[in-house]
Amino acid sequence: MRRSIREFISSVYTILLVAYAVAGGAALGLYSAYRVVESEFAFGVQQAGPWQVHPQIGTREIDPYTRASLARSADIPLAAGEGLTFRANTDSLDRPLRSDCVYSITGTTPSARFWSLTLQDASGRLPDGWQNERFATTSVRITRPEDGALRIAISPQPQAGNWLRPPDGGGFSIALRLYDTPASGTLTRFTAQMLPEITRLECTE
Repeated sequence: MRRSIREFISSVYTILLVAYAVAGGAALGLYSAYRVVESEFAFGVQQAGPWQVHPQIGTREIDPYTRASLARSADIPLAAGEGLTFRANTDSLDRPLRSDCVYSITGTTPSARFWSLTLQDASGRLPDGWQNERFATTSVRITRPEDGALRIAISPQPQAGNWLRPPDGGGFSIALRLYDTPASGTLTRFTAQMLPEITRLECTE
């Protein structure tokens, strides 16, 4: 009788351990999947100075986690034949972009028929009132000096030449979109020298 009770207790204990392990594994798996989906495209990202690009995001080779992240955010990326999007959340010294600072974007961009540069809030969204503010420019709108260099100022106060005003609220990000570009992300390894430099000049605080 006692042996049967011990065997019963041992069986129940084993079942509880298995159930605990299964529940713990399922919870850990769901949490890790949630964290990956919430992150900003953790797989397949290339880093080129302050800029990040996800070459496979508009192709059939996109990973399932990035696909789930896009479905959650309702973002529609550029297809591989349309172009590439580069994003920067820091300057070239890896300091977070701040709305109360003055920045200079200089250098070159990869070859493209057309490009646009847009300032967004820290979450990558267009800020309120973007239709009436100078949050964006394009390759056909900017003016270039005699040497043909790219120079764009980002400042809370108006600046001479190509000027963009950062959105209010602390941090912000920059999106550089290349349209109809031969610089295919699936074939090109981007470096910092291939993209504009983001230099912080001064801050009000």
